[in-house]
Amino acid sequence: MMTDSAMHPSLSRPLQRFCALLLLLLLSSCASLPDVSYLRDSQLTPKATPNIVGSRGELPDSRKQAIIDGMAARAGATDILSKHIAAEEAIIGAPLVAGNKVQLLDDGPITMRAMMNAIRGASRHVNLETYIFEDDEVGRALADLLLEKRAAGVQVSVIYDSVGTLGTPKEFFERLRAGGVRLLEFNPVNPLEARGNWTVNQRDHRKLLVVDGRIAFTGGVNISRVYGKSSFFSRNRRQDDNPPDAKEAAWRDTHMQIEGPAVAEFQKMFVDTWLRKTGQALPDAGFFPPLRREGNSLVRAIGSTPEKEDYSVYKTYVSALAHADRYVHLTTAYFVPDKEIVGAIIDAARRGIDVRIIFPSFTDHTLILYASRSYYDELLAAGVKIYERKQAMLHAKTAVIDGVWSTIGSTNLDIRSFLHNDEINAVILSTDFADRMEALFQRDVLESDQILPEQWSQRGMFQRMREWSTRLLSYWL
Repeated sequence: MMTDSAMHPSLSRPLQRFCALLLLLLLSSCASLPDVSYLRDSQLTPKATPNIVGSRGELPDSRKQAIIDGMAARAGATDILSKHIAAEEAIIGAPLVAGNKVQLLDDGPITMRAMMNAIRGASRHVNLETYIFEDDEVGRALADLLLEKRAAGVQVSVIYDSVGTLGTPKEFFERLRAGGVRLLEFNPVNPLEARGNWTVNQRDHRKLLVVDGRIAFTGGVNISRVYGKSSFFSRNRRQDDNPPDAKEAAWRDTHMQIEGPAVAEFQKMFVDTWLRKTGQALPDAGFFPPLRREGNSLVRAIGSTPEKEDYSVYKTYVSALAHADRYVHLTTAYFVPDKEIVGAIIDAARRGIDVRIIFPSFTDHTLILYASRSYYDELLAAGVKIYERKQAMLHAKTAVIDGVWSTIGSTNLDIRSFLHNDEINAVILSTDFADRMEALFQRDVLESDQILPEQWSQRGMFQRMREWSTRLLSYWL
């Protein structure tokens, strides 16, 4: 099922979701994730010189060690940092890129303003990839800006997902095309419009913006009116007054802005997707300008796509959980994981790691909410602390571990994200950024209700049956 909201105007929401689920049930074959149990059991020995690159290529060994030692000293735990670096080195081909400035964007309006400002400053190109691009006040404002930049001579290219934009009129995109914007509809729902094999179950769930090859944005924010109001200004609502319709609520999401050498890694992903899906390279508009050091963060860009059987984000999560030493704080909008993710979370809690997860208390996909709650019993029994975010619709997909390792991206902790979607995440090794991530996590905790084992055990049989029955559909949700 679609894991972001995408509504066709002629169908009611429940009917559209049923139709989408039925379509995927009929068309999807039961693929499976790779066996990654070894990542939970292995004791990886750190390389003497991990693969760290900068603006001029791979760094000298002395510089690599200085970066690691400095960060480890700030984190107060050399072994923890070495564990995380060693684990990712063993499974991910993408390098760690040094010298980046990373800015945490902790809400929809902040994110939209930052992206619009970056686009206004574009002089060469704008590359935008999104799951949802709605024809509403937020989408139209962005479309107007893209057309304005294109008229000024800036090359503008947009990749949008066909399922994610089911509710967006074709005229909306035709206006962009007529204005000179290059468009790619990812895996069209209509098989007559598909290029090559028709793989409707594979969706582009990425959210990526690259401007002039110098500024990149990624995270969970789509182009939609739900990001037009702040999720942190709903405190005056009654505590039990959750909005019945998630589309009318403020959405609590997390995005990030990146400047520095790592931007090139995200740009490569956009260019690769365009080539993969069209068979033609985009005209080069200075996609890879020289990039200088902008900050102190190490960033690893991780993209996954079922076309390449690339499960990098999945492996990264399992490995990071398995090698956690002090704490694991997760925020997830949709939680329908496989046994390895659940096992890695439970193993961490049983090792004495402080494991906390913030879930939504209401959602745009009720079936997924029930399926997520079906895991609460086993998580609580292992000592995991569970919270449900109130008031705002939680849509963030983030993790902060051990005060040094963080990730923000489009990837939900569910089988669909790991197995069927094109996804993108940024992993950040930075104590300063981890501190900001942890502060945001604690801010969300204050806006949440904790689910206590005694309380949860008293829920009714009808609720238990709903959880059990929806969990049977985990593969297709």
